[in-house]
Amino acid sequence: MSRLPGALAQLSFPVIGSPLFIISNPKLVIAQCVAGVVGSMPALNARPAEQLEEWLIEITEALAAHNAAHPDRPAAPFAINQIVHKSNDRLAHDMALCVKYKVPIIITSLGAREDINAAAHSYGGVVLHDVINNKHARKAIEKGADGLIAVAAGAGGHAGVKSPFALIQEIRQWFDGPVALSGSIASGGAVLAAQAMGADFAYIGSAFIATEEARAADAYKQAIVDSNSDDIVYSNLFTGVHGNYLAPSIRAAGLDPDNLPESDPSQMNFGGDKAKAWKDIWGCGQGIGAIDKVQPAGELVAQLKREYAAARERLALA
Repeated sequence: MSRLPGALAQLSFPVIGSPLFIISNPKLVIAQCVAGVVGSMPALNARPAEQLEEWLIEITEALAAHNAAHPDRPAAPFAINQIVHKSNDRLAHDMALCVKYKVPIIITSLGAREDINAAAHSYGGVVLHDVINNKHARKAIEKGADGLIAVAAGAGGHAGVKSPFALIQEIRQWFDGPVALSGSIASGGAVLAAQAMGADFAYIGSAFIATEEARAADAYKQAIVDSNSDDIVYSNLFTGVHGNYLAPSIRAAGLDPDNLPESDPSQMNFGGDKAKAWKDIWGCGQGIGAIDKVQPAGELVAQLKREYAAARERLALA
């Protein structure tokens, strides 16, 4: 195991629920944390900006109440995702609220900034930065991030192209801090495999879209249940950053998923028309072949735990 700082050291099951743009909400975050995995959401999901404080109050009070009622099985910590990019004009406002409510884990994306890391560290928070290659991983740690989220090929939404074997291997040659692995993880066996490769945590997103608490359209959830890796398209058209999306949603928008044009990366944006686009173009990872039903988040976590235990038992008997 790596050196695990702060809230990460107390996690009983090695899973972090990834922040899902538009989809994650307090209801899902609370359900994830109560079930024993890190629940997270993007700060930008709270619209207008004033809603973020309401959501932080709701989450912190709900988790505190759970811990008081169940001291024998406390909730996992929660995380807020900050888009550290020039297009995010809410960053200072949203980070100030995270400091005010002492958010245990900050997940930073699309940029690494020393001032954001310092703000989290001011109250004992932990910063995890998501990266798609070893070069960006080094820069993130140099700027003060505590750990890394290795976003490998097959991850939902914005994703890299590196094999998880290559990416984890290169990071572990120089970094012994906390690492979560993202990319096609949707079963307990895959969680164990992530640890076997050298990651401390599995970073799971798409599987949580198909849960009752997720703020996604029923058609979106059902498409995940009905689809597999053959239905995933990798494109930068929708935000300027390459990511994985469900082909059926692309067709429904009147586009040919096999012939998508390239976007100008300089136009990268996560508000306005781009946010609207994500409501119709559904981000999703390649691991969804393991998802066969829509269920409560707590039941999904229980399923992952059973599969994880079974996978460990199989290895012990081998």
